[in-house]
Amino acid sequence: MRLAEANNAALLPENLRDDFPILAQTVHGDKPLVFLDSAASSQRPRQVIDAIVHCYEHDYANVHRGIHVLSERATDGYELARRKVKEFIGAEHAHEVIFTAGTTASINTVARSWGDANVGAGDEILLTPMEHHSNLVPWFQLAERTGAVVRHLPMTAEGLLEVDRLGEFLTDKTKLVAFTAVSNTLGTVNPVAEICRQAREAGVVTVVDAAQSAPHMATDVQALGCDFLAFSGHKLCGPSGVGVLYGREALLEATPPFLGGGSMINRVYDDRFTPADLPAKFEAGTPPIAPAIALGAAIDYLQAIGLERIHAHEQALVAQAWERLSAIEGIRLLGPSPVEHGADIRAGLVSFVLDRPHAHDIAQLLDNEGVAVRAGHHCTQPLHDRLGITASTRASFYLYNTPAEIDALADALAGVRERFKPSGRKRRRRVEDF
Repeated sequence: MRLAEANNAALLPENLRDDFPILAQTVHGDKPLVFLDSAASSQRPRQVIDAIVHCYEHDYANVHRGIHVLSERATDGYELARRKVKEFIGAEHAHEVIFTAGTTASINTVARSWGDANVGAGDEILLTPMEHHSNLVPWFQLAERTGAVVRHLPMTAEGLLEVDRLGEFLTDKTKLVAFTAVSNTLGTVNPVAEICRQAREAGVVTVVDAAQSAPHMATDVQALGCDFLAFSGHKLCGPSGVGVLYGREALLEATPPFLGGGSMINRVYDDRFTPADLPAKFEAGTPPIAPAIALGAAIDYLQAIGLERIHAHEQALVAQAWERLSAIEGIRLLGPSPVEHGADIRAGLVSFVLDRPHAHDIAQLLDNEGVAVRAGHHCTQPLHDRLGITASTRASFYLYNTPAEIDALADALAGVRERFKPSGRKRRRRVEDF
């Protein structure tokens, strides 16, 4: 069954998997591929692949200033993609959508443009303990450049932000609150609208890292009340090399551009320049033309299915994974329990630790069974330090995953645990033994 048929039926991933050619393969001999690493980078459907190919075979040229048919077609496709993003995130204006290379580039753009212009010595930047390095390091660098101070909103042992204490940290020195909508390690879904509301009332600018939320649940920047929001194409069935920075019009207008060069100028003189209007002001150089057009195709694909349906499907998979994995002896599941806090508290991923073996060995052994997961610190080293661990294993889900794949993960992990159960033997067992 293809997408059009699936859209009129219950969301059953089996009905969509034919759209993802990469999933129809076996690995390590005859093991069906079970891809559970979408939080790192999702797979893309034929519709997106076809959009990339069509662009390069029929419509590719540089955009905006070419006075020929290919440039006009490429420009139309590129700007249509911007309008699709505008609708996808509920922005008021299309020119509030800036195309970047990804979430990391989007956040760095805010830090270098708005941050350098508005943050000074003694000012405070408020972060959280669960941030990805991409939403930590740019702010550390800003603090180093300006003499600002970085603070962190506390988090409970379960992995929930102490939002009830946010008022304590929003002082007259606070210039910025930067936080993730969904933790890429804990799976925690944070109360974005509430955090933005409190920050707005305190006159503090907000930056939302939506890399793990935009692909999986509906996003409305006006309802959330955020000032900036960033996400990547490669995590939402789109290509790599393209991302989005949303910014409120008034803020973008008042913010100087970061990157300088072609396209972002209105007029260049011998000793100065005037910047272009939005959004070109923040899109220096040749933009990600084909990736942006393909991102538009990915948005079409997801919206045809419905983000609400995708999110509900992933919550069901997380509930199943939590139940199955919780039954494995010696496992530690990270983040808040959907059993205790409800399904809405978690996104579609589960990270865990076994007393043995190491997370990297677990990932290797699961891969031997065809199950692809992620192992390491997931670019959240400070969070892992707080949890008292150096690494964890993460299984992350998307619209194309099935309940049978959750069972495959649980069965394979139970097998790993059985192999490494303490046996009283003096010789330490190694991955190579299996």
